[in-house]
Amino acid sequence: MIVMTNRQPGPVELRGAYARRPPLVLINGLAEQAESWFANVDYWRTHFDVHQPNLLAYEGALLQRRIDQGLPITVPFFVEQLQRYLVEFVQVAPVCLVASSMGAKIAVEFAVRHPEHVARMVLLCPSGLSVEERLPLVEGVRRNDPRSIVESVFYDARLVDAGLLDYYREKFSSRRWQRGVLRTVRGTMEHRVRELMPRVVPPTLVVIGEEDRIVDPRQTLEAASRLPHGRVQVLPRCGHAPQMELPHVINPLVTEFLTQRGAADAPPRDCALAESVR
Repeated sequence: MIVMTNRQPGPVELRGAYARRPPLVLINGLAEQAESWFANVDYWRTHFDVHQPNLLAYEGALLQRRIDQGLPITVPFFVEQLQRYLVEFVQVAPVCLVASSMGAKIAVEFAVRHPEHVARMVLLCPSGLSVEERLPLVEGVRRNDPRSIVESVFYDARLVDAGLLDYYREKFSSRRWQRGVLRTVRGTMEHRVRELMPRVVPPTLVVIGEEDRIVDPRQTLEAASRLPHGRVQVLPRCGHAPQMELPHVINPLVTEFLTQRGAADAPPRDCALAESVR
């Protein structure tokens, strides 16, 4: 039986409840842009104010101008860009950071320089912690083979989203994009943050894919064990992109870790990072 009613929802029902969500900043890796978080952002937005700075904009004017001027594209350069983004757009601190692959180098360097501005941090299959790293991105760009790049980061290639593959096919047709990628790889691939682990103050979760073919899982685990306030989660049957391959695991795992409260945590406040921007 269907019961009809003329009752209109009240203002509270329409409005919902106010909640100031803590800021969460996502930092992608070398072969990833904002598209790499497609399986995560909707979930995390129910808990956080999510920001996605497009630091590695390979076709962007800033990166291309640096290349034209012969300036290096390095991890410290991206740390400065992250700093500027937090000052000008996020404007509250401390923030939570979730970084994938090469983005972890940026996140770790930033957390060491500005520990007071990072509440908690999650590093997904971080680059920069193992001595040797394999970069199929370079070979794939030179051979114009986007499929090999996308599949190389997955343990189970059947989980590769068709839309993601189409995105990279489109990008591989751009000489400007390829130029930005290769110059960025050249300036960042040798950068290591292994020795910085004991200096990382914010609580940090390191997620390792047991079948990661890009970075060495064992060396990453050893480096992560040096974190003063660290936790490590090893995922079986997982490659280099757990946020795409196992979102049903990563989404609640990251949320649970970042929403824990401890003595070292502080509520968000107006950002005071501006004084440190050069």
